[in-house]
Amino acid sequence: MLAILGLFLFPYATYGRSFGGTGTLLLLTGQVLDVTGFAAPTLPPAGTALAFGWAALVGLLAIVALAFLRSRWLWLGGLVTLVLGLVSGIAFESALGAEVQRLLAGGTPLRRIGYASGGLNLGLFMVLLASLVTLLAGASASPAWYGRLNRLRALMVPFVAIALAVVVGAIVVLIIQPVPVEGATRLTPAIAWYGKIDVVWFVYSTLFAPLGNLSDFFQSLTLATPLIFTGLSVAFAFRAGLFNIGAPGQLAIGAVFAMIVGVYAPLPPVLLLPLTVIAAALGGALWGAIPGILKARFGSSEVINTIMLNYIASAVFIFLIGSNSFPLFGRTYGLPFKPPGANEATSQDLQEGARLPSLPDLLGFQSNQSGFVPLAPLLALLVLTALYVLLARHPRRTLIAIGASLLTLLLSWSWFGVRVQVTSGLAGSNLNAALFLALLAVVFFAVFMWRTSSGYALRAVGFAPKAAEYGGISVARNTVLAMTLAGAFAGLAATHYVMGGALDEYRLKQNLPYQNVGFDGITVALMGQSTPVGVAAAAVLFGTLDTGGLYVSQQLGKVNKDIVTVLKALIVLFIAAGGFLSKRITDPPPAVLQPNVGKVSGESREALGHKDRNDAGRTGEGPTATPASNPNNDGRDA
Repeated sequence: MLAILGLFLFPYATYGRSFGGTGTLLLLTGQVLDVTGFAAPTLPPAGTALAFGWAALVGLLAIVALAFLRSRWLWLGGLVTLVLGLVSGIAFESALGAEVQRLLAGGTPLRRIGYASGGLNLGLFMVLLASLVTLLAGASASPAWYGRLNRLRALMVPFVAIALAVVVGAIVVLIIQPVPVEGATRLTPAIAWYGKIDVVWFVYSTLFAPLGNLSDFFQSLTLATPLIFTGLSVAFAFRAGLFNIGAPGQLAIGAVFAMIVGVYAPLPPVLLLPLTVIAAALGGALWGAIPGILKARFGSSEVINTIMLNYIASAVFIFLIGSNSFPLFGRTYGLPFKPPGANEATSQDLQEGARLPSLPDLLGFQSNQSGFVPLAPLLALLVLTALYVLLARHPRRTLIAIGASLLTLLLSWSWFGVRVQVTSGLAGSNLNAALFLALLAVVFFAVFMWRTSSGYALRAVGFAPKAAEYGGISVARNTVLAMTLAGAFAGLAATHYVMGGALDEYRLKQNLPYQNVGFDGITVALMGQSTPVGVAAAAVLFGTLDTGGLYVSQQLGKVNKDIVTVLKALIVLFIAAGGFLSKRITDPPPAVLQPNVGKVSGESREALGHKDRNDAGRTGEGPTATPASNPNNDGRDA
């Protein structure tokens, strides 16, 4: 019903935009509202797209009728409407694409073609969203699909939290950002209303725009990589019933350890690289073990201890690279870490063998040339997921799925992918091999926590420490173990910055963003529901929003990248509130009655009655007090 209203109250599609965010809007009625002033006398034809849009409206009306009738064909209405909406969007995009190609052939530069930024708008998006929700709702009528969807019930809280954050963020944008009209465009009531809605759509479509551009997506993954590590750190502690707020300090100490080994260890590259990674993990593990020991031995709060240790780690970090010497008891001692003559707090450069390669270098990208992007990891992930689901009852399904996915990755790496034109931004991306370390950390988290006895003990301690201790599990030992491994995850985030050159240099620098990345890990863990895959997805989402926020700041006057901070804060707030969902929704009680209870055939009823009589005879109750009193007893009752 909201989608039906949205078809008339929201812009249906956008012909194109100027740099300031203003757009030429297409309504479902066929009317065009030009706010940019760039629109040509003849616009690309949109008749086919609008025809399918009206057909989608009929489909939405049919969905409403099917929903009120509680028809078992509700899923079909959702599927048909979804297809109509997709065809409408594809038809509109095709019309714009044909016009862009015509103008390019005529010599018009791409940056001057407004149609290149056109596409669907909120009206068509609401159709797609409503039909998808209807499809899932209708499919849940099937017991098989209900079981599959019910297993995803834990995702409801983060999804609802994101939806609520988007709605509140949209209200903020509506209040603070005026309609960005250009030229002599007169702000009529229609333009004022549709323009306001279009501003909201423009903000959110820009925030998620990096998902559709390879260069921007690489930047999103660059920002997401350390968040995966710190998110796993917080989530791992959560699983053990602990709250690790010490990820910033653990990251900083991990960076110090990685710097010391990477700069000064006299080892060949084949040993230096893995030992530097291990050093980063050990540094974070050491800083995580301290509050774990204090918690296990003295019962002190890990929250307070980790917060205090963040300050100590920050002081140690600055002390080591802030100066070449320090005074102590009237004498001056030298420090070897800061290069002589350096104006900023920084360390020596890491040895070549301790540096992680960048992803563009691994792929052989060179600016303004064609490059090959392998999609083998995606194919391997699909193989892993498919085998894990299909071999649900096989005792070795995890090993088989992982082995098959690794084999798929090796065999398809060189041929399964796409060719792209490498831009300077893509060739110079700071995305590095720390991403692969992060993915390995995700796999380790999942296997250790749910496939080992130690992980079972940690989860038992997190669920009920008293019951775990009664069952023979050492709460103290598992508390130390949980905080140590959580610190190791956070320490590994330093590999992205120090070893991977994410700060443009292969060294430890004062501008290491350990505070922001460490505390954002709490948000990532909450949004990912403390699951490894959820943490990785949440980190990629946050990296995408941070990248898209930069473009919003460039194109709108009143809304800037701070909208991303607002959205993150709102997501945390709504997740903490459980998405305002009741327990009956997020964790419903089991069904008391099954669908076929009471529907027993006459033959089955007679058999049940015979069984009841025999049971009564054996227990000395009912009309047949003993087996001998039953004339049909032939000894089988005994």
